[in-house]
Amino acid sequence: MMSTLDPVLMSRILTAVTLFVHIVLATIGVGIPVMLALAEWRGIRTGDKHYILLARRWARGFVITVAVGVVTGTAIGLQLSLLWPTFMKVAGRAIALPLFMETFAFFVEAIFLGIYLYTWDRFKNKYTHLLLLIPVAIGSSASAVFITSLNAFMNQPQGFELVDGVFTNVNPFLAMFNPATPSKVAHVLASAYTTSAAVLASIAAFSLLRRKDHPYFKKALKLCVISTFVFAMTTILIGDFSGKFLAKFQPEKLAAMEWHFDTMTEAPLIYGGVLDENNDIKYALKIPYALSILAGNRPNTEVIGLNEFPEEERPPLMIHYFFDLKVTNGVLLVLIPLMFMLRKRLPGKKPYPTWLLIGIFALGPSAMVAIWLGWFLAEVGRQPWIVRGYMKVAEAATTSPNVGWMLLLFILLYIVLAVSAVKVLSRLFRSKSAEEEIAQLGWDPEGGRGQ
Repeated sequence: MMSTLDPVLMSRILTAVTLFVHIVLATIGVGIPVMLALAEWRGIRTGDKHYILLARRWARGFVITVAVGVVTGTAIGLQLSLLWPTFMKVAGRAIALPLFMETFAFFVEAIFLGIYLYTWDRFKNKYTHLLLLIPVAIGSSASAVFITSLNAFMNQPQGFELVDGVFTNVNPFLAMFNPATPSKVAHVLASAYTTSAAVLASIAAFSLLRRKDHPYFKKALKLCVISTFVFAMTTILIGDFSGKFLAKFQPEKLAAMEWHFDTMTEAPLIYGGVLDENNDIKYALKIPYALSILAGNRPNTEVIGLNEFPEEERPPLMIHYFFDLKVTNGVLLVLIPLMFMLRKRLPGKKPYPTWLLIGIFALGPSAMVAIWLGWFLAEVGRQPWIVRGYMKVAEAATTSPNVGWMLLLFILLYIVLAVSAVKVLSRLFRSKSAEEEIAQLGWDPEGGRGQ
């Protein structure tokens, strides 16, 4: 049965499943060091040890996610060679540099993370320990930069000549620093910081919903929600640059995202809706001039329509829904934190209304869904190409009949990893709650300062 399945389809599914799992861990791996630095810096600056405890507890959980992320990241590297051998053979020299640099960046992150974890209270100057987080944060963010530049190359390839189906005269620096790299890297980093802050805000909100009315959780909530707002606003601004990049370099993806079929100026932005058999749009919200403004900052900007491209080279129209849902989640990541910051002006006497805590609790899942949707949009929107304009997905995949069995084995692996990670994390924090740690350390429950 497995041998009769299409190996191209199975390769795409297995790669998608692996990325679906890994992107959770990779996103947290990039964003959490920044949140650790914010918490520890605030703790040192104010003398409030609740923030120091936040950093210590977050760091314990972070190590678990890093360990599991190593496994899923290794699986991606393995699958590049097993599932996409033609791609690696043809494009391997062009993408070798970012792959090598990503490994180096991870080593820097791992080494300094180990030092950071085992040197709490070892330095007379508290800022010395905080400084150890700088290479951790740089290493984790650099890993994202290098891997994202590889993906950017697949969307906007350059730095080589194609001779008889082989990439020759490869300039790895030109390949790595292609036109797609700046906007993609900036968007990935900002969204990772947003998601990590939102996940931590969800945890704090959940604790308060469970009637754990402790200043520790309130401080965690405030720090994480405000960070979510700042990072989310940054992500939205960078998203505007991404739209302008697509209009110039990948107009077919922008057109498919917006169901924009005819080239025109004063193009509206389409939100929601359905398509009939004639590609007529029904039940959609049309925002006048918005697509032209997104593409070029002016209502009279000409936006290329999807009808300008051959049908076999058009991205799937389903990416329109990916984009709409991603934007919706992005708006929620701004509005809910904004309501938290303005809560004293809202009706009601409670400083932490239940409805608002529920909304903050939803921030983490909402941000993670936005991450998944963003990658679905990026990867499905590049179809049918694996290297845009040069190699199609069907030409790059393996012809092995055993990919179906690999899919089953990797799914089992990911289930085991997920269950194990959840159990370890839950036991790690249930064995000693924040309140118990504060009591054992003899800190002032209200101010977090030593008695």
